[in-house]
Amino acid sequence: MELYKENQLKVYNSLSKTKEDFNPITDGYVGMYVCGPTVYSNAHLGNVRTFMFFDVVYRYLLHLGYKVRYVRNITDAGHLENDAEQGEDKIAKKARLEQIEPMEVVQMYTVDFHNVLKNYNFLPPSIEPTATGHIVEQIEMIKEIIERGFAYEVNGSVYFDVHEYNKKENYGILSGRKVEDLIHNTRTLDGQSDKKNPQDFALWKKADDRHIMRWPSPWSDGFPGWHLECSVMSTKYLGEQFDIHGGGMDLKFPHHECEIAQSQTCSGVKPVNYWMHTNMLSLNGQRMAKSTGNYILPNQILTGENTVLPKPFSASVVRFFNMQANYRSILDFSGDALEASEKGHSKLMEAVNFLSKLEVGKTSTFDVQQWKADCYAAMNDDFNTPILISHLFEAVKVINQIREHKASLTAEDLEELKTTINVFVFDVLGLMNEATQDNSEKISGVVELLIKLRKEARENKDWALSDQIRDELVALGIQLKDGKEGTTFSIN
Repeated sequence: MELYKENQLKVYNSLSKTKEDFNPITDGYVGMYVCGPTVYSNAHLGNVRTFMFFDVVYRYLLHLGYKVRYVRNITDAGHLENDAEQGEDKIAKKARLEQIEPMEVVQMYTVDFHNVLKNYNFLPPSIEPTATGHIVEQIEMIKEIIERGFAYEVNGSVYFDVHEYNKKENYGILSGRKVEDLIHNTRTLDGQSDKKNPQDFALWKKADDRHIMRWPSPWSDGFPGWHLECSVMSTKYLGEQFDIHGGGMDLKFPHHECEIAQSQTCSGVKPVNYWMHTNMLSLNGQRMAKSTGNYILPNQILTGENTVLPKPFSASVVRFFNMQANYRSILDFSGDALEASEKGHSKLMEAVNFLSKLEVGKTSTFDVQQWKADCYAAMNDDFNTPILISHLFEAVKVINQIREHKASLTAEDLEELKTTINVFVFDVLGLMNEATQDNSEKISGVVELLIKLRKEARENKDWALSDQIRDELVALGIQLKDGKEGTTFSIN
């Protein structure tokens, strides 16, 4: 039996602002869309927090036995620099400043994004579509919205008519904002006067002479609005209605609000059953953002090349740090917090690595089945990773007690503990067991030290000590080889 049939998952739905039982549209199948990066710069750790959480969601759904189609897009056109209707396309602006082609910018930062996710042990999505790969579909959706009377063309640009939509539907259903209460920028901005109403948003923008990224359309040579791509790609790959749409909380308005309006205009049904939003990551108590310079890149954590942390930290420790807070709460990143996470991560991995060495007992002094049920209950409660981690440390305590002969587990319970802890630590949370790598580095250091001591012994003509070091290393499976350039070793 698939595990999802015996585990009722609850999801906090941003639309209803309550936890709801998760019941996918098609039994056994889940369609999930997550807004991906705009590839004009390196993704900072705050961006990665969102993708990391949905990686855990994806992992857990797969573990429960669902067949999941996970779509995460790449925005490589149409995202204006002020996230509104004016300004320059972020990618085109970067290309102009660097004096390279826009698609060079796209390629550079898409590769960087993928490298970061690989370093941090992400599962790849099922489909990773790009905005530029779906220009034709975006033009077709604009045509349909115009035909239905919810968009209009002015001077080569096309805008969604929010007031017309709001007569029958609720623009603001996700964010809780009301059209009449929205506060708008009163500055004079290019294209602002083209709109019937300030609340209207662009579906297609006519490109001016300076705009590098442009495509032909029935209205002008131009480019699609930022919000449109996600409506197009989510419905193309997941259908007019799908199960989960995720992203950062900052996307709730206007991006996701606009998505709902566009998609519902075309299909006549609500596009998404469960909206999920992650909260932001702060750095030393301040919001992490490139605009303020208060940010850190994921790879800078691994190399230690930053002014924030006292030393490098592993990718697994960073994942562990992120999972110690609920995804809907603000999480503050600091050197102290990461050092504390490193200690906890080490304790967890030490216990996991000792599992195979535990002795089997005649009786069980720990209720493994109840513990296992508690682990599932935590994840079933809106993917509550902090509570799951607390249960994992209950198991750590028991493992250490067994090592000290203060507790015991039968063979059956011990095997159940091993299987379950490995599932949640590695398969679900996506942590990495770096003990083997760390131990190799430590062994190398110790052997190099012994080689140095052996060299000093030989220089002092202490042949007995020199031979003793060599012979005892050989007994441990470490072969020394003396050469003109020094002594090397191999491990058999």
